[in-house]
Amino acid sequence: MVRSGKAMDRVRRGVDDALIFASLMALAWPLVFERLTEENASVVGWILPIAGVVLVGAAVARLADAWPLVQYAPVAAAVITAAVQHGRLGGADPELTWLIIIVAGIILVRQFLGSHTNEGLMRDLTRQRAILARQAFRDPLTQLGNRAMFMDHATDALADDDQTMTAVVLFDLDGFKGVNDTYGHAAGDELLKVTAERLNANVRANDTVSRLGGDEFVVLLPRLVDDAIADTVAGRILRDLEQPLEIGEVVLTIRASAGIAITKGGEHDVDTLLREADEALYQAKEDGKGVVRRFDPARFAEMEQRRRDEADLRRAFLEGQFEVFYQPIVDLDGEHTVGVEALVRWQHPNRGLLPPGAFLELAETIGMMPKLGLWILREACLRAVEWQRQNPGFELNVNLSASQLANPELTDEIRAVIEETGIPSELLVLELTETVALTDLKESARILASLKTLGVRIALDDFGTGFSSLSHLGALPVDVVKIDKSFVQAMHESSVGGSVAEAVLQIARTFNLAPVAEGVEDREQADRLRELDCVHAQGYHFARPMPAAELTGLLTKQSALQRG
Repeated sequence: MVRSGKAMDRVRRGVDDALIFASLMALAWPLVFERLTEENASVVGWILPIAGVVLVGAAVARLADAWPLVQYAPVAAAVITAAVQHGRLGGADPELTWLIIIVAGIILVRQFLGSHTNEGLMRDLTRQRAILARQAFRDPLTQLGNRAMFMDHATDALADDDQTMTAVVLFDLDGFKGVNDTYGHAAGDELLKVTAERLNANVRANDTVSRLGGDEFVVLLPRLVDDAIADTVAGRILRDLEQPLEIGEVVLTIRASAGIAITKGGEHDVDTLLREADEALYQAKEDGKGVVRRFDPARFAEMEQRRRDEADLRRAFLEGQFEVFYQPIVDLDGEHTVGVEALVRWQHPNRGLLPPGAFLELAETIGMMPKLGLWILREACLRAVEWQRQNPGFELNVNLSASQLANPELTDEIRAVIEETGIPSELLVLELTETVALTDLKESARILASLKTLGVRIALDDFGTGFSSLSHLGALPVDVVKIDKSFVQAMHESSVGGSVAEAVLQIARTFNLAPVAEGVEDREQADRLRELDCVHAQGYHFARPMPAAELTGLLTKQSALQRG
């Protein structure tokens, strides 16, 4: 498009120049060129008139660059001369001669008016271009520079390959959405304008303040000789922003967080520096907001690893990398398996088999547990139904996470799994930790009561770790308590440890709850639990968590021994 436009301009210029030379030739012909037909005409007589026309034409073309109307003077003069001569020679009626003159005059007037119109259009276009250029680099609300201006100025600053430093300070207003929601967008806009004013008031003349969008602002500090200046400027701005602001009858305080990234010379490009400032801002938000944080490479590496772990975790679910393992729950009288606890494992493609502690907390944080927990429940129920055919009364324990417990569709989802898999509901035990259950006692009681309508049993895991809330246990519709392994393992360490375990068992019986001891690691602990009349237990002493196929083999072997 640019090349074709330039070519068209050259064509127009050629036409204009040709028109000038043709008009001059027409004017000069009666006075000069007609003599060349005489018998005594010489070569010099040919060259001089043509050279004269060329020189005058070049001068007119040069003047036309500054005054466009000049190029039409030879044309008009040629037309008028032709008309006058035509009339003098009697080649036409006088009326035709005057008509030619009038037409030539109209052409001149039209070109004169058109030239002025074009000049007006050019002025308007120039004005519009200036407005568009200003809008391209300015935020219309605050009149600060926008992202384009910041990127332009930052690129120039980083191009100065000297020993000074360049800092980028990213600001984000804390709670700005609440201002818009509570007081309206007009108040929010006023808040942004005042923020812009206070930012500008705290920087140097050669610094750049821009609004990146929404409630996010950035300050570019070029040519710093001391990196501490960036911290000083950011802190001063945050303190100034906190000064009360009156908007109508409302008094507001602007609270912000800031992230700083610094580079020396041209070590970083603009995108890298801005990304580091954004990461530092995220750290400031995580540290409680209203503070300044510098970019920390070590912390950034941790966050990058966390993001990769999150991506891996989501991919793992889609690609079926999870597997359910099963840890036997035994009857201490004979130590035969009467049930299992379903425990998820992650078969990571690079890190190998990962236990729940390596990923469940992250899955809970990113909101993945309701979906993963439901998959574990369905998978475990399908397996348990197979084992229950050969082992009547065989129980399945499945854990519920805090986010699952908060899911309003939980009861309906579990009902659907029970119906789909055909597992007897009375053989399904749903476990939740004591900490989760006692966080909101009233809501937990409501949810557990809803689950109990399905006919399932409820187990309280890590029992005994929440002693301060034991008085509330009667309010929860719980059937089973799993005694925390810390009490079990303390039994042989001291007589006090044994007394604590005995007390926990007594509390369970007081509330008419069936106890299951967790974390049994040796025969001594198993024997002591029998002495305390604990019926069921689980732990490495009996069996570690194992894949479904291994458990099937264990149950088959156990059945054969019982028949023998």
